[in-house]
Amino acid sequence: MEFTYTPKGVCSRQITVELADDNTIKDVTFYGGCNGNLKGISSLVKGMKIEDVIERLENITCGFKQTSCPAQLAEALKQINSQIGD
Repeated sequence: MEFTYTPKGVCSRQITVELADDNTIKDVTFYGGCNGNLKGISSLVKGMKIEDVIERLENITCGFKQTSCPAQLAEALKQINSQIGD
C-alpha cells in the first residue's frame, strides 16, 4: 500500500510511504528538504514497525521550527495507522 502526505511547517513538500504486507515500512520518499539527511532517515526506517518510527521521531524539531521532516513523517504514519486500523 502506498500513502501520500503533505507535510506542514517544513522544507519538504511531500512524503510518500509504502507499506509491506505486514504493515512495516517498505519505503519512504521525501520530496524537497535536505536531500542527504532525508535519504538517510528513509533508509533507517525501512523494515521498522509504524509505531516504533512514530515513537522515535514525533517530537524532533528543526532549528526554531516547532516540527521537522522526521516529525512530519511521524504525523504521516499516525494518519496511516488510523486509516489501516492498527
